[in-house]
Amino acid sequence: PETWCFPVAGCVSYRGYFRKADAEREAQRLAARGFDVAVGGVAAYSTLGRFRDPVLSSMLQWDDVQLVAVLFHELAHQVLYVKGETGFNESFATAVEEHGVERWLAARGLQDQYAAYLARREVRAHIIGLVEVARADLEAVYASSGAVEDKRRAKKERLAMLQRDIVAYLEGVGQDPGGWAAGELNNARLVPVSLYTGRLPEFRALLAACAGDMPCFYAEARRLAGREADIASRGDDR
Repeated sequence: PETWCFPVAGCVSYRGYFRKADAEREAQRLAARGFDVAVGGVAAYSTLGRFRDPVLSSMLQWDDVQLVAVLFHELAHQVLYVKGETGFNESFATAVEEHGVERWLAARGLQDQYAAYLARREVRAHIIGLVEVARADLEAVYASSGAVEDKRRAKKERLAMLQRDIVAYLEGVGQDPGGWAAGELNNARLVPVSLYTGRLPEFRALLAACAGDMPCFYAEARRLAGREADIASRGDDR
């Protein structure tokens, strides 16, 4: 993905705008340069503790679990944020979100809501699996020695297949196939899937190793962040 670098946030794989028209102008500029682009609204954002993060009016339409999940996710960025490591940061926050919601529901004895939450996570995990298989297929296409136009044709066909697979799955489990699966898929729309979940198994393993103890988990995550920063500074990809 294309990245942009800023003084506080470091380098990230997306750009945020407060006005939709500004975002659309940037999307047009990038598309004219040959990039795949995607424009969409965001539910919330974090200022990494430097300002008071907003609770937007649109959040008040959510159910309690969805609202609490987003709060846990965004607050996690205040605990740990590594400049230039979008995939690390978002996967870490997703792990905190999952564990936080689990504990929040358990503390209130809301087992029915927890079961529904796990069901939604299972649906999301299945879709992520479909996306990752498609990404692997696309990487093979891009690495092949075929003509550029043949690669573009194969890319379009594989993304169309992915969309059909997602729609069929959602319809099969009785969910509305609109939303993310609506509209033509492209590389830009696949990027967030890997950013938010690509390293999630690692953080889940850290949580398990800490037996769900959050101070232990945060300490281990910081240690991992420091090690990766050291590796990056040495130019070592081990």
